[in-house]
Amino acid sequence: MANQKGKRRRFGSVRKLPSGRFQARYPDPDGLLRSAPETFATQTDADRWLVRKEAEIMEGRWQDPDERIVFGVYADAWFKERDYAATTRERNGSALRLHVLPTFERVVLSEITTPQIRRWRADLLDAGVGEPTVAKAYQILRAIMNTAVDDGVIQRNPCRIKGAGAAKTAERPFLEVSEVFQLAEIVPVRFRVFILLAAFTGLRFGELAALQRRDVDLERRTVAVRRALAETRTDGLLIKAPKSAAGVRTVAFPASLGAELVTHLDEHAQPSRTGLIFTGARGGQLRRNNFRRIWLRAVEKAGLGDVHFHDLRHTGNTLAATGGATTRELMQRMGHSSVRAALIYQHLVNGRDHAIADHVDEQIKKVRPADPAEGEPEEASGT
Repeated sequence: MANQKGKRRRFGSVRKLPSGRFQARYPDPDGLLRSAPETFATQTDADRWLVRKEAEIMEGRWQDPDERIVFGVYADAWFKERDYAATTRERNGSALRLHVLPTFERVVLSEITTPQIRRWRADLLDAGVGEPTVAKAYQILRAIMNTAVDDGVIQRNPCRIKGAGAAKTAERPFLEVSEVFQLAEIVPVRFRVFILLAAFTGLRFGELAALQRRDVDLERRTVAVRRALAETRTDGLLIKAPKSAAGVRTVAFPASLGAELVTHLDEHAQPSRTGLIFTGARGGQLRRNNFRRIWLRAVEKAGLGDVHFHDLRHTGNTLAATGGATTRELMQRMGHSSVRAALIYQHLVNGRDHAIADHVDEQIKKVRPADPAEGEPEEASGT
């Protein structure tokens, strides 16, 4: 059919239907004549659609509409290809299974839209699913759709909701040094140093639980983090490498803990260089769930309210930031490869700005002492 300018169309054809709308047809890469999935109000709209379709074919982006890939099949293959650590695989798999697949499992990938994702997210929040969990589910959905774009399965990622992948979590408390020692006094003696090292080195529970005698250098006052304990429902207890290269690190501990650590090694650690430093009540591997009962009793007895064990790490990082640690030093001590978390702790102690201002003020006073003739400012007189 000739186009509006009377010239023969180079690609495809447009015809006017009895309804008054226009139908566009085109040859696919195999020469099979196909119709557009919708009709158009004007011939110009049909022409433009054909131009875009021709570009898809020429650039290798064309997809056979008969090959309809459903989300569930694609997501299953995607998840199996992820090189997740055991705990991350269990956590992300749970979010995918419980919160993403029930809505999208049977939906064709190319038919998932931004409004549909917006409704899905709102429904989860309305159902009482926690915001961090919803954010995690959205992150996984977005990652799957990103891969689908890279694979050429879809042309554009529909996960375009600003801020949906960032969970707003309440700021966790950090303890006073006196409160740390209060908890250390309450727990059974075999866990005293466990509490103190957690608070004053910032090591995670799994990193502390995997420490061996050979990891401690009493002379240099350092603890080497080389592995971590992980617990999953499917695989049970696992000893694995830290979750990132930055997690392999050496952290100094305060000199005042040296004597307590020596006593602990003598009385509670397993023998041999590879013996565990911290063990359960019967001398075996320390389990998070078993220790949780001890922790909750100690927190209740100390009257500290809603304090988590991980808040000891928060305490140690805050103390390091308060001591003037640089961003790079905080990253190394915390075992992070990103500056984001380190900057959070530096922000927490931004009261140091006043200390800096006071220091500058002292320098000013050295060269410009206060004028003894200057009295108190006069009160403004009324009119």
